[in-house]
Amino acid sequence: MNKYKTTESVAKGHPDKVADQISDAILDAYITKDPLSRAAIETLVTKDNVIIAGEVLGPNMKDSEIKSIVRHTIKNIGYKNDGFHWETVKIKILLHEQSTDISIGVAHGAGDQGIMYGYATKETENLMPAPIFYAHLTLQNLMDAVEQYGLGPDAKLQITLRYENNVPVYTENIVVSIQHHENFSNVKEIIYPHIQSSLPVGWMCSEENLFVNPTGRFVIGGPVGDCGLTGRKIMVDTYGGYVQHGGGAFSGKDASKVDRSAAYMARYLAKNIVCAGLAEHCLVQFSYAIGIPKPTSFYIDTFGTSIVDQERITTFINDNIDLSSSGIIEHLSLQRPIYKCTSCFGHFGRQAKEDGSFSWEKTDLSHELYKELMEN
Repeated sequence: MNKYKTTESVAKGHPDKVADQISDAILDAYITKDPLSRAAIETLVTKDNVIIAGEVLGPNMKDSEIKSIVRHTIKNIGYKNDGFHWETVKIKILLHEQSTDISIGVAHGAGDQGIMYGYATKETENLMPAPIFYAHLTLQNLMDAVEQYGLGPDAKLQITLRYENNVPVYTENIVVSIQHHENFSNVKEIIYPHIQSSLPVGWMCSEENLFVNPTGRFVIGGPVGDCGLTGRKIMVDTYGGYVQHGGGAFSGKDASKVDRSAAYMARYLAKNIVCAGLAEHCLVQFSYAIGIPKPTSFYIDTFGTSIVDQERITTFINDNIDLSSSGIIEHLSLQRPIYKCTSCFGHFGRQAKEDGSFSWEKTDLSHELYKELMEN
């Protein structure tokens, strides 16, 4: 039976991603000054305005410093348009001190209650589901290539992959909406080769199934055309809707918020289990309660692909990995200014870097898993 799976990616100029980048840039600034800073920073962007709200427990930061971060972020994205220009946009800051009730909880354990998921699959080289992998790869390559033509920065790409016998084999259709200048008429002609070169040979959909700016024009884009908010692209940020999502957004939250840190640990564990050859697919689920250090539940599902008992994997992880909120922070070294780079093109499936960003993508645990569970 053939199946079709669809997901999307959005570019750095998408209004929601503008908001995510601003929130994480401010978070990084606080952590740079004090690694123990706690923050939940929300950003709203709309025509001629940026509003920063949320809670912070950390060093004093002047409004002028925060505004400078906001303008620098918008400038790097590429907005210097009428209605949203990095130099002239109005910025309102409504940050206040973190609630003492939350601070008490963080001091003793997890910073909130919630459910988090992590996933890995052998479908792609970076152990991500193929739809989100190719959506991000294609849009990122496309945006890197077309800036010279004056296209963007607001864009999104939706891709539908055809599966046969549970294996992706073909691109059924692609939808691209990309901002362009007035009277720009050959967008499809420009972007077609960049999309084709991003996909495996023979995967490109037919030309009639490549839909580019379906309404016929996309001149008014970014925060002028649509309000943007932090945390509205949670499926784009994770696995493209391929598996369950806990519901919590990531951007603007420090690592005491298990919405973010435990989701990173869940991906780390799932990826290492698959990398070790213990399973072809792996889903890891956590749940936490505010103020309680250890997870209230920890569950692994390998969808029948595990070659060892799942209980042995769970026991090994429980015995060797500290799954408390503080243990996760230490294991993945999350008290560093590493978050702005996560806010575009997904938090997962990226390359771990020397500055500590994407530490949850390392596969160092896979060797221990293999030795303990495959050789013994």
